[in-house]
Amino acid sequence: MIEVLQLADYLCKDRQEEEQAAEREAVRAILADVQAAGDRALKRCTLQYDGVALDDLRIPDHAYERAYRQVTAEFLTALRQAHDNIRRFHQAQTRTSLLLPDREGNLLGQIVRPLRRVGIYVPGGRAAYPSSVLMNAVPAQVAGVREIVLVTPPDRAGEVDPHVLVTIRELGIAEAYRVGGAQAIGALAYGTETIRPVDKITGPGNLYVALAKQEVFGKVAIDMIAGPSEVMIVADDSADPDYVAADMLAQAEHDPRAAAICVTPSPALADRVARALAVQIERLPRKEIAAESLAARGAIVLTDDLEQAFALVDRMAPEHLELLVEDALSWAGRVENAGAIFVGPYSPEPVGDYFAGPNHTLPTAGTARFSSPLSVDDFIKKSSLICYGKESLLRNGHHVIALAEAEGLTAHAQAIRVRLAKEGRERNDG
Repeated sequence: MIEVLQLADYLCKDRQEEEQAAEREAVRAILADVQAAGDRALKRCTLQYDGVALDDLRIPDHAYERAYRQVTAEFLTALRQAHDNIRRFHQAQTRTSLLLPDREGNLLGQIVRPLRRVGIYVPGGRAAYPSSVLMNAVPAQVAGVREIVLVTPPDRAGEVDPHVLVTIRELGIAEAYRVGGAQAIGALAYGTETIRPVDKITGPGNLYVALAKQEVFGKVAIDMIAGPSEVMIVADDSADPDYVAADMLAQAEHDPRAAAICVTPSPALADRVARALAVQIERLPRKEIAAESLAARGAIVLTDDLEQAFALVDRMAPEHLELLVEDALSWAGRVENAGAIFVGPYSPEPVGDYFAGPNHTLPTAGTARFSSPLSVDDFIKKSSLICYGKESLLRNGHHVIALAEAEGLTAHAQAIRVRLAKEGRERNDG
């Protein structure tokens, strides 16, 4: 079920993904169909892949009303508190436009505006993800996005999970459709008779959704290409092996391709974690998924010491990093590459997934080396502002000419030279 590996063995382990050529061609065919046939293609794909024939793609109002009767009061209370936490955290990220006069009195600035229309993909399939609604819609709303459109696949009865529906209604999202897969990404990117195109698409999905986002990038913006989810837990002898095992299984139950890795310099802890995993997995309703994940991409990695463990962390740049070590906060300050860092035994990954406030949409597959969690910044755009005065142009124009001519762009230089000639002459005449 789980391998205990020396560091060298782990680094040599083949973790390459498949070429995915067949899936990519299938996605391209679906996107082309959506471009050509619009709503008809969406309904055709929904029947083929989700097994349901839909007359109307929009989620009907009565579905939301019924959903409130289907969820528990406990869920609704937890949802509203999580919403408050997430909104409060993201409100601290807001940016304002700036206008700075330079030393010559020219105005230089940056205008910050929200994107006009954003599409959010919420997965279905193996589980329902109301948390994905929160983590994608809240930063967009805080940024001031005017139009948020949500897509999510229906079940075989044509329904959407009630927890997702309640979350959509709690956030006040007015436009939501029961369509998923690559076809939904195509609708958001290209538009159909029912779904108008968006400026950016965010949200996780399966392989087909990820490949579709890759294909439409450039036509629209996307947040990231999310690979299988992953957790790396650095633990020493102070760690509780039951906590480590539970947190590894929390990751492994996501998906057979999810990765759950414990890194420790302690052979004794490694042995206790392996035994705790064997016990705890038997109690999981999603035992088969977790077992497949651990067998394919799980590992307990033995290092010489914590220094070597943290060197591995920065090399791997994990999506989720848990620190179950003594003086964990100090070690956290030394980590350069991680999507989210969970510090200490009482900060398990699910707290961040659902409730604490920071976004759970994180860079995967080592991309935390150069990218960041989803944030308010993902839903804004910035325009530079330059307002030069006549005197400044007359005084500095020859510098611009020199730089333009160095690049061989004579028309650039002439655009300055013609002003210097005319404006300088007017000043002299005056």
